[in-house]
Amino acid sequence: MFDDDAVERVVRYLRRSVRIDPALDHRVMEEIAALPAGPAVPAGGVWRWLTGRRLTLTPLGALGLAAAFVVAVVGVWRVRAAPDAVEPALRGFQFVLVEPHAANVSLVGDFNDWDATRTPMHRTPGDGLWSAVVPLEPGRYRYAFLIDGRLWVADPTAPTTRDDDFGAPSSVLTVGGL
Repeated sequence: MFDDDAVERVVRYLRRSVRIDPALDHRVMEEIAALPAGPAVPAGGVWRWLTGRRLTLTPLGALGLAAAFVVAVVGVWRVRAAPDAVEPALRGFQFVLVEPHAANVSLVGDFNDWDATRTPMHRTPGDGLWSAVVPLEPGRYRYAFLIDGRLWVADPTAPTTRDDDFGAPSSVLTVGGL
C-alpha cells in the first residue's frame, strides 16, 4: 500500500520548477552557427532556367502532372488534418481481484458512474481470480470492487484514495502519466 502523504510528496517534488541555465540558448545558437552550411539552392536560378525554355506538354503528360498535383494536395491535407482527427488512444486495462469465496464481483468506478451492473468481473475457474478489462482514455480514475453486492473493497494492489466522505475505500489508477 502507498501512503497518501508519500504520494503527495512525490507529486510536489515532480511539479517543482526546474532551473535552466540562461546562457543555454546562446550556446545552442553558437553551435548551430558553427555547423557547415549545406548546398544552397537558389530559387532565382531555377526560375531563370525555366524562363528561357519552351515546354511542350502532351495530354498524357498533363494528366500525369494533374495526378501528381492531386496526390500532393491530398497528402498535405491528410498530414494537416491527422493531428486534429486523432482521438485519444484507448488502452485496455485489466483489473484483477483474488476472492475465492465470492459468488460475484463487480468493478465500480468513476469510469462507469459507480454502477455495479456495467462492469461485472469474470471468474477464472478453480482459482478464485476475478478479472475485467476496461478501455480507458488518459486520465486519473477512482475505482473499487463490489463483492456479492454488499462488500466494497479497494484494490489491495493499488494506491488508495482518501476517504470520499462516504466511508468507502477506493483505489486510484492513472492512465497516460497524468
